Amino acid sequence: MKKEIFFERANRLKKLPVYLFAQVDEAKRKLKRKGVEIIDLGVGDPDIPTPYPVINRLIKAVQNPQNHRYPSYEGLLSFREQICKWYLRRFGVSLDPEKEVIALIGSKEGIAHISLGLLNPGDLVLIPEPGYPVYQAGAIFAGADIYHLPLLEDNNFLPSLKKIDSQIASRAKLMWINYPNNPTAAVADINFFKEVVEFAKKFNIIVCHDLAYSELSYDGYQAPSLLAVEDAREVGVEFHSLSKTFSMTGWRIGFAVGNSELIAALKAVKTNVDSGVFQAIQEAGEEALKQAENLIPEIRRIYRNRRDFFVKGLKEMGWQIRLPKATFYLWIKTPAEYTSLEFAQILLDKCGIVVTPGVGFGPSGEGYVRIALTVKEDKLKKALDRLKKLNLRNKNVKALGKC
Repeated sequence: MKKEIFFERANRLKKLPVYLFAQVDEAKRKLKRKGVEIIDLGVGDPDIPTPYPVINRLIKAVQNPQNHRYPSYEGLLSFREQICKWYLRRFGVSLDPEKEVIALIGSKEGIAHISLGLLNPGDLVLIPEPGYPVYQAGAIFAGADIYHLPLLEDNNFLPSLKKIDSQIASRAKLMWINYPNNPTAAVADINFFKEVVEFAKKFNIIVCHDLAYSELSYDGYQAPSLLAVEDAREVGVEFHSLSKTFSMTGWRIGFAVGNSELIAALKAVKTNVDSGVFQAIQEAGEEALKQAENLIPEIRRIYRNRRDFFVKGLKEMGWQIRLPKATFYLWIKTPAEYTSLEFAQILLDKCGIVVTPGVGFGPSGEGYVRIALTVKEDKLKKALDRLKKLNLRNKNVKALGKC
């Protein structure tokens, strides 16, 4: 009889919670196998096609044999220079393309890897919650300790830095922030970033700012850069992605900018674990940034129209909801009698609508669900029609029939 062999995973993997979106995908697969028509408002994956000028630049770049070889670890100099030009135009921030910019295989990769370059076992990281799960995953992989910063509605989903105990702040080595925010869609102004820089300098803390949603903003709001604050470069780096801004999630291209020592630490990790971004995609990224002012307004218009349409429909049904000034997310309170997991399951089982339970982003996300407006308006209308039939003002939702 053949002996069965067991392999044990590393302890660092055992510390990770189940990745939220993997759970959502499994629930979707089960319903699809039953023949249910799913309306997926769960994952923030843009459905808008990548703009044609970007695609055309890729086609041309792919035909160049020079791009078929290994790329440079830090990214093409021409791509990094285009990042600098865009940052200067958009945020008024001057950057050195040689020392203060690095190309990433999507910002998720850099967000995870920078922890390996900066944190030792036992170091303390300040992580907002609810928040993007990769901030925590990177800290766990590095063996660091985690202190959560609750993002609460009564503080506009901003961390209360003044409430952090001085002993915690003194021990902290790194802090994550993310505005415009995923999942809450909250925004921050330049005064908040000034407060962050002051706090970081006082306690000698590295600041990592995830700025992936900066260009998806509405109603006159323009998201600022952390690096626009005086002295921010002494303590911080900023992560950006072309994924949401230019509908390039599958292309896997992003970048980090800021403090040269922190960028060098990230580069040192990357040289040992990856071989950089395909150069043809970097050339396409150059085109996206070069034409940003022409390409972004139409993408922004589509998401704004979806936001206005869906929020109006929810309000007509009696839902309480804030009109977000940025991102393509809605952060919505669940009925009081349901947890976020229960409510998400009800919407899935009875309406075939996928939303993300807030608790999956952290304990402070309990009582909310996140909706991603990454489907066309006809599907949003269908989702509203299904929700009307469910009649969520009726507390006995579980007793109702399917939509």
